[in-house]
Amino acid sequence: MTELRDVRHGQSLCAYELRKATESAARAAFALLGQADKSQGAAAALAAMQAELSAQAIDARIIAGEPERRLGDPTRLPRWDLLMDPAEGAGFLTKGMTNAMSCLALAPTGSLFDPGPAFYMEKLVAPPQAAACIDPMAPVADKLAALARCLGKDVSDLTIYVLEKPRHRPLVERIQSQGARVALYPAGDVAGAVLAAMPDSNIDALMGTGGCLEGLLAACAAKVMGATFLARLDPQLATERRAVAEAGLDTTSWRDLAELVRSDCVAFCATGITSGLLLDGVERSGNSERTHSLLVGGGAGDRQMLASWHRLAA
Repeated sequence: MTELRDVRHGQSLCAYELRKATESAARAAFALLGQADKSQGAAAALAAMQAELSAQAIDARIIAGEPERRLGDPTRLPRWDLLMDPAEGAGFLTKGMTNAMSCLALAPTGSLFDPGPAFYMEKLVAPPQAAACIDPMAPVADKLAALARCLGKDVSDLTIYVLEKPRHRPLVERIQSQGARVALYPAGDVAGAVLAAMPDSNIDALMGTGGCLEGLLAACAAKVMGATFLARLDPQLATERRAVAEAGLDTTSWRDLAELVRSDCVAFCATGITSGLLLDGVERSGNSERTHSLLVGGGAGDRQMLASWHRLAA
């Protein structure tokens, strides 16, 4: 079985094993789908993911999205940096909306960009063909024209994934004014970025501002797939802007994958909770549940889709 190996520490991990953590989290969230309290599904997913990763004896520090903490033996130096979002799109789980999924990424310690107190970043994600072709500082019309040339399409044939947020209304208007299509979704930041990174999906790019955690998760997948991924910190709240400024972080410069993910030794796993553009959601039939997962890196190559069946407890 091929594995993700950190040669510095002699530790190896396999994406096929890691996906058990996202499967467990997705199933736990699915069991509470439609509950009035949206935090219940997210909490259950987090507990399930941590329990599975602990069972795999992963020695990692959890970074981005929350105060840094450890998973594994606290007396040893962490061997991995772990990004985890057990219920991405959790705010929409109570409504059973699309694109909710459980995801994680793993990379050698110190190889991932640290966003510090920043929670939001602006992203521009596109397939490998667009590498070094798009200037993230250019106007939207120029970005679309460059993307169309790289992909051998007309601008009118492009589909751009954008989160449906009030801050993106001007962006959506600019995209549509050029004749390109906009795929608007209230959630699914990771799914949209991963789809944009794939050379054969129906999404040609992702544009707009979303979470730093979600951005770094997708950047790990994009790194393995050789995609175009550019990002800059884009704090949204006054408190976040102050914290970012006090930390001395640059909010004007765009970072590419070489800065965001400084290792090729990465793995990304995601399992659908509810069905969306990227993954099917958990499906229950009789005494079993079917999960649908995406594996990238860690012995799974550029990407593999995996369906698994799990027997329900009696």
